[in-house]
Amino acid sequence: MLYINETESILKKDTWETVNKNLLAKMLAEYMYEDMIRPEQKEEEFVFTVSEDRKYRFTAEKRFFDSFDVDAESIEVLEDGKWKAATSAISFLLDIKPLIGMSEETAGHLIKELNHTLIADANLLNHHKKTSDELVDLDYAELEGEMSGHPWITYNKGRIGFGFDDYIKFAPENQNETKLLWIAVHRDRAQFQSVNELHYEKLLIKELDGVLVQRFNEILRENGKLPLDYYFMPVHEWQWKNVLIQNFPEDLASGMIVPLEEGTDHYMPQQSVRTFVNRSHPLKSHVKLPMSILNTLVYRGLPSERTVIAPRVTEHIKGIFEHDSFLKEECEVVLPGEIASINVDHAHYSNLKGAPYQYLEMLGTIWRESIYTYLKDGEQPITLAALHHVDRNGKPYVQSLIEKSGLSADEWMKQFFGVVIPPLLHFLYQYGTVFSPHGQNTILILKDYKPERLAVKDYVDDVNISDQPFPELEGVTEELRAVLRSEPPEGLTQFIFTGLFICHLRYMSNVMVRNRLIDETAFWSYLVDSIEAYQGRFSHLEERFKLFDFFKPELTKLCLNRNRMVDYGYGDGEDRPHASEYGKVQNALWEIKARRKVTM
Repeated sequence: MLYINETESILKKDTWETVNKNLLAKMLAEYMYEDMIRPEQKEEEFVFTVSEDRKYRFTAEKRFFDSFDVDAESIEVLEDGKWKAATSAISFLLDIKPLIGMSEETAGHLIKELNHTLIADANLLNHHKKTSDELVDLDYAELEGEMSGHPWITYNKGRIGFGFDDYIKFAPENQNETKLLWIAVHRDRAQFQSVNELHYEKLLIKELDGVLVQRFNEILRENGKLPLDYYFMPVHEWQWKNVLIQNFPEDLASGMIVPLEEGTDHYMPQQSVRTFVNRSHPLKSHVKLPMSILNTLVYRGLPSERTVIAPRVTEHIKGIFEHDSFLKEECEVVLPGEIASINVDHAHYSNLKGAPYQYLEMLGTIWRESIYTYLKDGEQPITLAALHHVDRNGKPYVQSLIEKSGLSADEWMKQFFGVVIPPLLHFLYQYGTVFSPHGQNTILILKDYKPERLAVKDYVDDVNISDQPFPELEGVTEELRAVLRSEPPEGLTQFIFTGLFICHLRYMSNVMVRNRLIDETAFWSYLVDSIEAYQGRFSHLEERFKLFDFFKPELTKLCLNRNRMVDYGYGDGEDRPHASEYGKVQNALWEIKARRKVTM
């Protein structure tokens, strides 16, 4: 299949120009935020000079946190002595390459990622017709497929490793359901872990029907194998065809790995591409699988040490919840746990010191509790990422929610912060434990279109603990400490400051301000009110409020685009890259508090 019709339906000239303009506006805004470019403000417009005969000009509104809202339709480029509409994001990338110190190798790979991103954006623009008014009643799993990707990273749908056929079949925005292939792995090669009340046989009964388990056993016996010697685990079709056959041929030849058959359940991919919701049986586990594609900053594998420890992290987090009445009874926070996992180390790469990390994350499975099992009557879960979504007509999803709720935008936001902020602060201040609550990990549970409860997922990758000698951390086992990142105070604070405030609320605020739903100062003031209300109630933690201080005048600026473009590039190292640190970001929360003191 050559996908000619699909290509023609996506790649239209006017669509291509539109998505380039939109991406170019994002690039200008985010590269300004990360101090990679510094356009000069001239009266009501900004001018970025590449050379005397090549410049860009555009209009932009200044926002808090050193941010800008760039008008995509205003961007022009000076070429051959004439100003004309700028319609090439990649030309802009090549223009800034020598100015920011980007290598030729990095630029070459990044052009590929930007083209992949633009194709996906064109597909979204052409084929996603649902309005925000329609989306507010869409199911959680389907809503994920309407989103446009990471709001900050400009190459957010690069997905290096996918062909166009893979993109059409497996990308979440195409909303194709898929079945998972099951394989059997010899117990000498695989590690199974689960929470205490669960065991392997109980998990199989839950995730597979008895007929299928019997069929898998028959396949093993036909191959001369004993079923009791093996674990059954699902793998993604793409991973099987592109990674597992090529990298595990010895195990396949020796029968340490035996391919079985596809399961009968249908799954839908979520924004992360590698996490799947069971559409046949929504109460069954969500499944997280390695897919060795390079997307945003990292290969989307499953780190072996974190896969193995996932159920223990779940027990730790839920243990905190169970013994804390504020979290359990007042906030009723939802914590979908990673209840079981299987990890398979590669026979050779795992013994190769300094092996590229992508080869250590190729085969594993994590089963996570379904969000649907936690819902009360009338509740609807959405990821926070939906709250900065804008439909093709320019109407924000959050505006439709507010209209349906019967609340004013200010009332809705106050309720939002009252739901989201207290449990995150409580884990941090009381227990020295923090999630990375970005828009994909954090789920807002609505009732009657109003914020009702918070859910947080993905502990295995994104739970971190304080390096301070808190008594609440004394029970953290050495096994957990060996895997969970231990951070100094500002480092731990950054998971909420950057992960939530910068990586999500910055965009949600901008959408609401641009559409005149709320005043920018009011938006961030409600966040300040929420933090202060928590601190007023739990005043005995005052010393920790100073340690994990959200009201400093400035904090270290973490940069996601700069990491790939300038600092890390496309190196294939033994560790996953982390966000770059560059300069400071002016803290709007400090500004708001300072203004209040002046007016008191």
